[in-house]
Amino acid sequence: MLFDGQTIKVEALHDGVVELRLERSNETVNKLDNLTFGELRRALQAIAETPAITGVLVTSGKEAFVVGADIFEFRRVFAKSEQEVEDFVAQNSRIITALNDLPVPTVAAINGHALGGGLELALAADYRVMSATASIGFPEVNLGLFPGYGGTVRLPRLIGLAASADWIVSGAPQTPGAALAAGAIDKVAPPDALRASALAELQEAIDGRADWRRRRADLNKGIEATAGEIETLLAPAKAAAAKALPHLPAAQIAVGQLEASASLPRDEALALEAKAFARAAKTQAADSLVAIFINEQALRKIARTYAKTAAPIRKAAVVGAGVMGGGIAYQSAARGTPIIMKDIAQAALDLGMGEAQKLLARQVETGKLKQDKADAIAAAISPGLTYAGFEGVDIVIEAVVENIKVKHAVLGELERAIGDHAILTSNTSSIRIADLTEGLARPENFLGMHFFNPVPRMPLVEVIRGPKTSDAAIAATVGYALAMGKIPVVMGDCPGFVVNRTLAPYFLAFLRLVQDGVHYTAIDRAMERFGWPMGPAYLIDVIGMDISHHLIEIICAGFPDRMQAPSPDAIDILLREKRLGQKNGHGFYAYAPDAKGRPRKAVDPETDRLLAAAATGGAREASEAEIVERMMLPLIFEVARCVEEGVVNSPGEADMCLILGLGMPRYLGGALKYADHLGPAHCVARAAKWADLGAIYAPSEKFAAMAAKGEAFYPL
Repeated sequence: MLFDGQTIKVEALHDGVVELRLERSNETVNKLDNLTFGELRRALQAIAETPAITGVLVTSGKEAFVVGADIFEFRRVFAKSEQEVEDFVAQNSRIITALNDLPVPTVAAINGHALGGGLELALAADYRVMSATASIGFPEVNLGLFPGYGGTVRLPRLIGLAASADWIVSGAPQTPGAALAAGAIDKVAPPDALRASALAELQEAIDGRADWRRRRADLNKGIEATAGEIETLLAPAKAAAAKALPHLPAAQIAVGQLEASASLPRDEALALEAKAFARAAKTQAADSLVAIFINEQALRKIARTYAKTAAPIRKAAVVGAGVMGGGIAYQSAARGTPIIMKDIAQAALDLGMGEAQKLLARQVETGKLKQDKADAIAAAISPGLTYAGFEGVDIVIEAVVENIKVKHAVLGELERAIGDHAILTSNTSSIRIADLTEGLARPENFLGMHFFNPVPRMPLVEVIRGPKTSDAAIAATVGYALAMGKIPVVMGDCPGFVVNRTLAPYFLAFLRLVQDGVHYTAIDRAMERFGWPMGPAYLIDVIGMDISHHLIEIICAGFPDRMQAPSPDAIDILLREKRLGQKNGHGFYAYAPDAKGRPRKAVDPETDRLLAAAATGGAREASEAEIVERMMLPLIFEVARCVEEGVVNSPGEADMCLILGLGMPRYLGGALKYADHLGPAHCVARAAKWADLGAIYAPSEKFAAMAAKGEAFYPL
């Protein structure tokens, strides 16, 4: 064997052909980290120094070719200076270029996924043969980055500037057919014929039937196009990248790099790429999105650990139909777990089944489901007005009205209807599980399982441990959530849990701004420009004025020392006028259906008249900076308290709850990641300015101590 490393093997095959195989020991996937790059450098040097070699076949010994760079390693590198990041990237890029500069032809046999740096490695080979079941792509934009190991240089010279920009800006994976049509690969082969096909391609180059030297020389030159032609080719990508600004600049930086380097020779273009990559790596977005990636991986690992000991859930039930119950039933059935949907009213059952049917019809219309499969999923939902069949379920989700007396009554009925082994959960959004546990005969089988609306789109499920909940019940519930395609987070009990507990002070800050005379549309506009999918007034309308009022009431009662609604209260004023939000067409905004039947909001002059009473000091303007600061600080401080109190185990878990359950802007990375970006000391100093607005602006003693010591929630 010419080279035998922990991640790279090089061995002779026949007639001077060698195989460079990526095969990471003791791991299921190949990734590009310092160890791999170091071994790749030495392996390529050994090949270059062996005159008898006539060609190189690049393969993977894993199910995927290479899944990309080591993100955990990236995070440590990105904490360094921009120049150090540039040097790091340039060094690794030179190692990949060494494959491109070997004195013999090279062919990459792409199996499974070749993503990010994995695709960049394959692009450095002279030819590429791709398995019919593989996929390739540059997903880096989802991490606030773009290809930095030659991707912005080699891909355009293969498939053209416009197509390359689309691949890089979209981050979308490419099928073998699309890759072949674009010119990124040379051949598609069945999985069992991939190796033979790649070797045949290599033999053609060795025999001179394919002019690999000419091809390599052409691809190492700049693109022959005028500045005007380059600008025209990149115009669509520039427009697409601009939509992500100002918070997600990676796509714009990538397009700028494509434009700047298009006509340059390879090595000059690669130097520009490293510089541009370092600039993207040092943005807030890259820092936050990498943290989200790491946090999400950690969440999934924790959930899988819980689920290892989970009893199987073969059949489920949900009590309380309507839109929420129908969404839960659809998600369960669509993911393979049959479910009973029970309600006391036929109209509610019809609404729930209608919701499930609507979701299935949409899947059929978009080609994601065949009609027979949709029919089978619908048949796996059993609607009913009684508890018939409940003795055979393994888990039941109570999803009735958010009223503790009603929930107590329903939970008591449920416990008598289900088997002793069955798990009983509540979808309560704000009531403590401890308060719902009272009176249950089997409290060890009871816990919270809080879904978010719309259920099919919202990935988070809060799994709340009650005072007597068993580990077995937690494990089974986590396993069921995973089976439903959700990301469960196990947490402790408190009013509102994590998402709604932290949403309450956010809403209180909004109400106080309105009381101070700031127009609700100005607040919405500022928060949407800051990156939120919708401002607080619009969000309250979507949730429902009545539900929002109830949520604030419950959370304020749970934390009376620091949470009180202002008086007069804009939500109260609108609720008294029966303005419920989207559900009845009038809230902060007025709503009318658009051409597709979806509610479209419009400013309602009547709201201004009604809210004049809420603005005790009269109308005033506030800067966007003031609005954002006053809205975000209470959120930050409350999330920090959730971690301090052990409601969740880590800042990463807390932040992911807000990202996945509340729609917090991803470029912020979560409330505590954003606090690190601002600096905890800065948060404390700015909060002092607003101290007279109430205790929601008071950091905890621990937060203040962290600030004084210069500590962070995400230390490196």
